[in-house]
Amino acid sequence: MKLSEFRIALAGEFGAAYGEVVLGDVALEAFGGRTAREALDAGVAPQEVWLALCAAMDVPPARRHGAHRREPKDAAGR
Repeated sequence: MKLSEFRIALAGEFGAAYGEVVLGDVALEAFGGRTAREALDAGVAPQEVWLALCAAMDVPPARRHGAHRREPKDAAGR
């Protein structure tokens, strides 16, 4: 996931305005309490930040691939 895809997924899941609040306010346990913005600024991969943010915000697993992104294939390639 590229940073631009992260931003699209963030806005798609939470809305543009609330997505910015989530990005800067939600402490992510997976990154020692850093926010998503702080984790990204520290060089954590956008995909890792996205998944941690989804877990923290109880985003259903079916939507964790990100808005406007194709669902990942399963282990069998389907």
